[in-house]
Amino acid sequence: MSKHGKVLMAMSGGIDSSVAAMMLHEQGYEVIGLTMKTWDYASSGASKKETGCCSLDSINDARTIAVQKGFPHFILDIRSEFGESVIDNFVDEYLAGRTPNPCVMCNTHIKWEALLKRADMLNCEFIATGHYAQVREENGRHIISKGLDESKDQSYVLWGLKQEVLKRTMFPVGRFRKTEIRKMAAEMGFDELSKKSESYEICFIPDNDYRSFLKTRKPETVTQLEGGNFVSASGKILGKHRGYPFYTIGQRKGLEIALGEPMYVTAINPQTNTVVLGPADQLQRTRMKVRNVNLIKFQAINEPMEALIKIRYKDKGTEGTVLVTDDRADVVFHAPVSAIAPGQSAVFYDDRDVIGGGFIVKENFSMS
Repeated sequence: MSKHGKVLMAMSGGIDSSVAAMMLHEQGYEVIGLTMKTWDYASSGASKKETGCCSLDSINDARTIAVQKGFPHFILDIRSEFGESVIDNFVDEYLAGRTPNPCVMCNTHIKWEALLKRADMLNCEFIATGHYAQVREENGRHIISKGLDESKDQSYVLWGLKQEVLKRTMFPVGRFRKTEIRKMAAEMGFDELSKKSESYEICFIPDNDYRSFLKTRKPETVTQLEGGNFVSASGKILGKHRGYPFYTIGQRKGLEIALGEPMYVTAINPQTNTVVLGPADQLQRTRMKVRNVNLIKFQAINEPMEALIKIRYKDKGTEGTVLVTDDRADVVFHAPVSAIAPGQSAVFYDDRDVIGGGFIVKENFSMS
């Protein structure tokens, strides 16, 4: 019988989840490691060597930790579910002229669902991951807050988690800085693990070339979209592009067009295969709409609320007013915000706590 309970630990083979598993084991929890196989290179079309999470090396690294520490480890193949919910959505979003965030989709619809299902099968009270975030119970709500190490904070990609999963979730590394986690790995006797590099690419696009990935997944569709028009906000044709899915709001590099001044993608119109270019000031917005809102800190918000709003993972955030109605939100920023990309997540913060979040809605296209 364990001292604190039984926990199913999601182990990617990386330093964070590995140290988290060892921390829980040393604290007296009965740990069961689980590595999820979410994809394979044969279906991704990637050209780079297999690295990062889900690779054979990573799976072996996770298993090695479990064997040496004396707790069970299992591998779970969820490639089918991952492909349907994450990869298909990723492709569909780009073809809709939006910019997806696959980590949010994976966490919300795949990883936690798979973890909870297996946790119940194995009679585990808790599930745990190596995310840099924290969770606590307050006033009957389970609240996500930023990890202590803000440079590594991952609360932004966790806004979609529901209360029923948060009440069973643990984030062991969230109370530590990355430097401390590396030191712990070395002190636990895993010197090689302590020096392990991190991967910042999308797991199913290890070469970070999403355009080649789209070509592999939808070759006929992508080919048909080549040769669309770059236009100005007034509708003037400026040149030809390679197909609207290859561009994102705010993009400047890789446009392959010279117009005498720095130009950015300010809008995308899938219906006409048109990409609008303009100077930086045309990217500025003071309002946006958000859909599929999930509230975490509060059960409901019945009046406008002040919050810090992040519109992308590395965004420092901008103060604004949020009004939530059902599962939608209207946001008014206190200062102009640049390059709001439909499809990305908007996450609302109350100091370090996640109020909630949702997906940024595509604005109506206008050629006035």
